[in-house]
Amino acid sequence: MKVGVFSFVFQDLLGFERALEWIAEVGATAVEIGTGGYVAELGKPYCKPEELLQDDDKLEAFRKTVEAHGLEISAFSCHGNVLHPKRAIAQSHDKALRDSILLAERLGVPTVVTFSGCPGDSDNALYPNWITCPWPTDFSELLVWQWREKVIPYWQEMAKFAEAHGKIKIALEMHPGFVVYNPETMLRLRDETSELIGVNFDPSHLFWQSIDPCTAVRALGDSIFHVHAKDTSIDPLNTPINGVLDTKPYSDEIHRSWIFRTVGYGHDIKFWKDLVSALRLVGYDGVLSMEHEDSLMSLREGLQKGVEALRSLVLTDERGKPWFEEVGA
Repeated sequence: MKVGVFSFVFQDLLGFERALEWIAEVGATAVEIGTGGYVAELGKPYCKPEELLQDDDKLEAFRKTVEAHGLEISAFSCHGNVLHPKRAIAQSHDKALRDSILLAERLGVPTVVTFSGCPGDSDNALYPNWITCPWPTDFSELLVWQWREKVIPYWQEMAKFAEAHGKIKIALEMHPGFVVYNPETMLRLRDETSELIGVNFDPSHLFWQSIDPCTAVRALGDSIFHVHAKDTSIDPLNTPINGVLDTKPYSDEIHRSWIFRTVGYGHDIKFWKDLVSALRLVGYDGVLSMEHEDSLMSLREGLQKGVEALRSLVLTDERGKPWFEEVGA
């Protein structure tokens, strides 16, 4: 396994080369690079696929810049809502995803990360409608419509696009607010579409849903294409009163039911060792991409502590063998 960093957090703070230097200096060996969608809207993206795809010299310079810092690209990320009922948003995020797949094909990057998206309640809707309960029956009926008319057709077609362009793997981050938010919805979409549709496994979004990440890894198996390393802390005072559904701003940490933390600050290192072991059990030996969204720490300290923790626990050698069975011990 390797430790990586999701570089989008540096976009408004450091130039691309300085960000790569910092990532390499803290001991990471891989970088996940934002290419569009919400990531592009949060700042000035380091990577603009449309420009690189139209200019071979720029494309080669981009490749050499990453390689010069001893890093590999673990994934391109264009988190967006390709099913958004506002056509302009859906089209923009769809184009970002397609361009990211084309760029991944050109540069030999195996995976593109995004969200599954969430439609509205009709063809005339303006906003997404995330269904979380079966009753009143309006919700159940709407959920059937969303999957039949919007979700499955879109991802079947996008899987064909990925197949035709290098068999790039599309890793959906299971995230509340979108139609794929847990292993059940993830595996349903995969079954309905293609084996090129899989998971960007981020335990932080599972913790507050009361999902055990290690058990989820076992359920998802070889559908795990990429992993985000991000923790979550459940507040012991607020959650017993109000539960985990929380719409307060992330900056209102002291009143929220849960907040994102850096690795080791929501759950102890024993959990992260168990997660690494579970991932290896199902055959994942790829990158753990550190994503910093810990508002109690500076960017520098949060990433540095997180990367240090990950480096201490990842398994880097090939799997061993039960030699004691072979000698009859």
